Amino acid sequence: MGVVIEREEWALTPLAYPLLSAAALAAVLLLPYFSARTAAHATGSSSPFDVGTAPFLRFRRAFLILFSLASVVEGIHSVFGEDEFVRCGLGREQMAARLASTTAAALFPGAISGVISDKIGPRRACILYWVLQLAVGAVKSFGVLRCSWINNFILAFASSVFSFCFETWLVLEHEKQDQKQDLLFDTFWLMTFFESVSHIGSQEITNVLVSDDDTRFLLPYAFAATLSVVGILYIRNASSTSQSTSQHASAVGSYQKSFFAHVLRDKRVLILVIAQASIHFAVSTFWFLWAPTIVADGRYAQLSVIYPCFLASRMLGSAGFPWFYGATAPFRNEDSLTIAYIGAGLALSIVAYDYQEIGPLVIVFCIFHACVGFILPSLARLRTMYLPNELRGGMMSFSLSLANAAIFIFLLQGAHHRRFANSTILFLASYGLLGAGGCIHMLRRWRKHTRQNARSL
Repeated sequence: MGVVIEREEWALTPLAYPLLSAAALAAVLLLPYFSARTAAHATGSSSPFDVGTAPFLRFRRAFLILFSLASVVEGIHSVFGEDEFVRCGLGREQMAARLASTTAAALFPGAISGVISDKIGPRRACILYWVLQLAVGAVKSFGVLRCSWINNFILAFASSVFSFCFETWLVLEHEKQDQKQDLLFDTFWLMTFFESVSHIGSQEITNVLVSDDDTRFLLPYAFAATLSVVGILYIRNASSTSQSTSQHASAVGSYQKSFFAHVLRDKRVLILVIAQASIHFAVSTFWFLWAPTIVADGRYAQLSVIYPCFLASRMLGSAGFPWFYGATAPFRNEDSLTIAYIGAGLALSIVAYDYQEIGPLVIVFCIFHACVGFILPSLARLRTMYLPNELRGGMMSFSLSLANAAIFIFLLQGAHHRRFANSTILFLASYGLLGAGGCIHMLRRWRKHTRQNARSL
């Protein structure tokens, strides 16, 4: 008599994603009615999307559309994940080795990409990003070259450029038009919000275009290449930013001396470097390990349904950002960021403790992503306060290179020597986030001490 093994499948409640999305949208739509800061600079409209002068409004709307398209392209290339490697016939160790070699190959170009962006200007850096995505989309559209390692290298390089080129472009355009800082901070959280929405949209696009047929499997890459062409054409025709780009490039004198003075010798900026590297390492670690962690107890779960909930939680966190900064905020700005770092670190520490129930794991991962959605625009705000605009790309690429170096070490050791368990890597990511929270708290104390000294003088 045969033994029948029943398959137990964990299913997410259907209300989870709608509730998270509704909460995020409510945080956006109700903000003008409860925020004195928004009402103070609103001109005829209470919507956070319609604040500012007409030229900057036109730029910001076009910028957010272009940034959303770039996020869709990023999501298309990242949504396949392990499935793409499986289709290429790669095993687990081969996947880790491929990712490790790609990270190592992109370390040096990624580290200097920010310096190149600061030299040539953010508009040309955005064009470089679109060109890299076009190259990957075009190469992957051919089935023979889909599994080439050069694709992963170009994607890693493009992701490093994406992390700072659009933000730098926005900051320089904002400075050129002499707008209020509140408008810039609003755009920061809108970027994180739209990025999460675009990643969800990219998943829907790939679900529509892809199938088990290898021919249809190539359609998302062709779509990404088409969007890249649109992005290149738009930026080349955006004459409003060409003058500011040339002025910015000519204003940089001795970049090396300026970088040492304002980044490496400034404790406040070094704290931001550590904080950025820690969140990048934690997010990268999460995307490597979340799926094996969810199904580690042998049960089945619909990962494609859980994935949008993480992004919706990130939307909620970014939509909560404008509620927690300004004069009327319940906490000081650095205090809110410190709490977010501690919350993200504690969330990963619970996962690292090897808690195997899928439901609590999903809740903890959603909390982690809500904290990430709050942290990203908060760090962009602090960079604007403490860092010269002409060094923004170099500082961000420097912090990403530190995180990528750690990722390379753990991928290499995990792929070949098995010296680090998944829980150990998650613990280290958790410690990094908790340490970054402590650094942000020190930053707040230093700024308070500086203000007291200034008043005593």
